[in-house]
Amino acid sequence: MTSSLAFADPTVVNLPTGAPTDTAVVAVQRMRDGFDSGRTRPVAWRRAQLRALRRLLVENRAELRDALYADLRKSPTEADLTEIGILVREIDHTLKHLGRWLRPRRVPVPLVVLPSTAQIVREPLGVVTVIAPWNYPVQLLFAPLIGALAAGNTVVLKPSELAVATSSLIARLVPTYLDRDAVAVVEGGVPETTELLAQRVDHIFYTGNGTVGRIVLRAAALHLTPVTLELGGKSPVWVDDTADLASAARRIAWGRFVNAGQTCVAPDYLLTTPAVAARLEPLLVSAIAELYGADPRASRDYGRIVNVRQFNRLAGMLDQGRLVTGGLVDAAELYIAPTILADVDVASPVMTEEIFGPILPIVTVSGLDEAIAFITAREKPLALYAFTRSRAVARALLTRTSSGGVGIGAPMSHLAVPGLPFGGVGASGMGSYHGERSVAQFSHEKSVLRTPAHPDVLGLVAAPYVRRRTRLVRRLVSTLRP
Repeated sequence: MTSSLAFADPTVVNLPTGAPTDTAVVAVQRMRDGFDSGRTRPVAWRRAQLRALRRLLVENRAELRDALYADLRKSPTEADLTEIGILVREIDHTLKHLGRWLRPRRVPVPLVVLPSTAQIVREPLGVVTVIAPWNYPVQLLFAPLIGALAAGNTVVLKPSELAVATSSLIARLVPTYLDRDAVAVVEGGVPETTELLAQRVDHIFYTGNGTVGRIVLRAAALHLTPVTLELGGKSPVWVDDTADLASAARRIAWGRFVNAGQTCVAPDYLLTTPAVAARLEPLLVSAIAELYGADPRASRDYGRIVNVRQFNRLAGMLDQGRLVTGGLVDAAELYIAPTILADVDVASPVMTEEIFGPILPIVTVSGLDEAIAFITAREKPLALYAFTRSRAVARALLTRTSSGGVGIGAPMSHLAVPGLPFGGVGASGMGSYHGERSVAQFSHEKSVLRTPAHPDVLGLVAAPYVRRRTRLVRRLVSTLRP
């Protein structure tokens, strides 16, 4: 996933936001004071903040959609589906289950500590920093906020400066709806983010690319701050001859080209055999036309590239394979047509870098074994997709590859299931969130053991180890016998 820290565009000019947002130092200190006051600990407060965030999204839906259109030419329907709606569902799910998630969990105790009782208690971490990217600037800023508030933390939000209109709107709305002593917004670019990373907080949640992820980890190491990294990578999609190819083509095309391909879990390249590839190519062309018409540039549902730098990077990949369809560009509009490439060189940038744009390369292999070898020879992806009717094939992909998540028969849809943790593995990230996993991510699971004064079991096994106590200890640790 690309990031504003890695790809800051000097041609972007921030729009005026009215009252200036806090500096990083001021924001973090206010959040620290707010947390130390104890205001965030009551469950009633957490629920009230979640309901207020829901109102922010629903009551300002039109303005949020307009901002997303201004930043990414994101259609209103796509904004509802992938940004606003998914957050409202996540809030509703959290409100419904929060009481159960926060309930202390009893655990069994061994004989040696009876009659003690043991439980795990979730407590908030403190001050959380959330650094969001530009591609889903509402969803990927507020989704971690949901879990952080539900867990009882205060939060500093850093929206992406490359999503200028959205950042400005969020900075205006957040203090209107949410507790100002518990949620702050810091706007700005690389200097402001660098200053924010220098502050001592209790958790950093970063969504972006691996290059900046390393910067975040280095900054966090100075304070031993735990970090969640939601990164990206090249998510493969396998298609075999048992699949319904027409259906697979439609679903792959949607997953690749939604948000003009600027999605961290989009199918990044397609793996299949030469015979299946020959049948898939015209089906993918038809699927693109079905989604966006004969001229996607005229479609109100097809987005644009976020800035000139990203546009130039992507345009440079268009000649790295045989053009099946697409390839048209308009620099003035930051438009790149939905593009399918075949016969690509696996050593070219389109196959060695995360594309993060509307280009789908097709790589042919001899079969499943070669496809698995191709996947495992590279960094672990954020997602892996497969279109197959064979349970054996699906099982082989599940057991012989490693990825953040897997979708059999549909790309990206696993994000819409609150009960499924979302996160990467290896180079695609660390930590996960959504649903209960979000509350766990932003909580410390404290171990609590309660031991009554009587009977004094500990006294029976403490020194001096006379014969009677020695025999008792030996009985209690009988598991040490060979």
